[in-house]
Amino acid sequence: MTSPHEARLEKLNRISSSGIDPWGHYFPGRIWNSDARSRSTEIKFQLENGTTLELPDVDAKKDDGSSQVDYRQWKTNQGPGQEIGPTVRVAGRVVLMRPTGKLIFVNLRDWTGDIQIFIGKGQVGEANFQLAGEFDLGDWIGVDGRLGRTNTGELTVFAENLHFMCKTLEPPPEKYAGLQDPELKQRQRYLDLAYNDGVMKTFLDRTKIVQSIRETLAKRGYCEVEGPTLHTVAGGAAARPFNTHHNTLDMPLVLRIALELHLKRLLVGGIERVYELGRVYRNEGISPRHNPEFTMLEAYEAFANYEVMMDLTEQIILDALKAIGKGYEVAWGDKTIDFTPPFARRSYDDLFKEHTGLAPTDITGIANLARKLGLDPNGKHPDVVKSEVFEEKVEDSLVGPIFVIDYPASICPLTKRKSSNPLIAERFELFIHGMELANAYTELNDPMLQEELFRTQLEGQADEDSMAKMDHDFVLALRNGMPPAGGLGIGIDRLVMLLTNARSIRDIILFPLLRNQTTN
Repeated sequence: MTSPHEARLEKLNRISSSGIDPWGHYFPGRIWNSDARSRSTEIKFQLENGTTLELPDVDAKKDDGSSQVDYRQWKTNQGPGQEIGPTVRVAGRVVLMRPTGKLIFVNLRDWTGDIQIFIGKGQVGEANFQLAGEFDLGDWIGVDGRLGRTNTGELTVFAENLHFMCKTLEPPPEKYAGLQDPELKQRQRYLDLAYNDGVMKTFLDRTKIVQSIRETLAKRGYCEVEGPTLHTVAGGAAARPFNTHHNTLDMPLVLRIALELHLKRLLVGGIERVYELGRVYRNEGISPRHNPEFTMLEAYEAFANYEVMMDLTEQIILDALKAIGKGYEVAWGDKTIDFTPPFARRSYDDLFKEHTGLAPTDITGIANLARKLGLDPNGKHPDVVKSEVFEEKVEDSLVGPIFVIDYPASICPLTKRKSSNPLIAERFELFIHGMELANAYTELNDPMLQEELFRTQLEGQADEDSMAKMDHDFVLALRNGMPPAGGLGIGIDRLVMLLTNARSIRDIILFPLLRNQTTN
């Protein structure tokens, strides 16, 4: 018995033997399926006396999903005539085939969606119809034909000529029991995109979101730059880096864990509004909210502060929603996110007291609560313990979107202190359904204080805490004068998750990091 793979190879040989290139060719004049669908208004019905009639709205649906118009009956009521429509050239992947004798119906998919193709032996001729007999699900084909409607009103390209674009040698996943395993979908993302409903739209929406962010920042006069991904010192965040080595210079390097310190150097140089959208790398765990390689936006604005950056964050999100055609209310799993502006703003200490019942200054009470939560407060700075309790007791309860503002200064070594209270840092984090989405500061530009903070490790922190490592060149840059500024970081992957109703970060990263595949 011939296997599916062998059957496809046999078809490949027959196509080649007939003189047709099974791997396709340049196809000028091709339009996307969405553009073909947009030309449906050009389809007319012409009576025998030459009168041209507009078609009824055959796409209108009743509440039960059935058509409001019986197109076949409508044509009968008009009397003798014929449908006329524009000639189009489309191309895509065959995702459904329904052969019925001398007719074949094909669903053709490109990245804008599907369109139906009608292949009639009498319309395309013997050679083309034989070629259609070699089609398999997954093959790429091109079609020249007339755009029209079937008797049921289905928008269709009535083929007049066929072109072979690429033979697929692997059978596609089964329609109903096919590509469902999450890891397999991520490992074979090309199949996930090609055959699973909604996946293509999610990733195209991601592109629109990123493009929208760039447009929002451009309107505010920001300059986009590209910083180095190889650093001599991991700085700008508390994270464990990936280590590497440059052979020619014989020097250790790390992949960047943040974009911050190089962008601040550009503020020193006089680029007053600057941002980067780029990959960062953290040698840490994997979870539905974490991938070792992810995309960050960091933006810095001279003569601004964290309140300016709150307004910017809000505008970025609202513009992104508009870019993907969504309103303020967005579904996320079984929850709803209400992005109606302005977003709430609450102080760190007020939220801490509200959710723990403890005064933010009650060191003993906080330590006792930490122990009850399974946290070890011993040897740690009180504010570090307080931060760990905040993460456990407060963050998951924040529905949001909510800006948590004014953090303890001791856990914010890159942040300017409030002039009215040096124990408080002008910092915010944006939370939505317990997930941190953005982090921003009024930036510290005092080189002497910055050097002191770099030299002093926070009590109880692990050796790999990158925030405690000295970046001498950055301190030197600050000594040359960085203007007061606001700085912002947004996790792009998490933003896309929230705006596209994805519950795992791995569903909105095209190629997330996966374990090596075992082989038998």
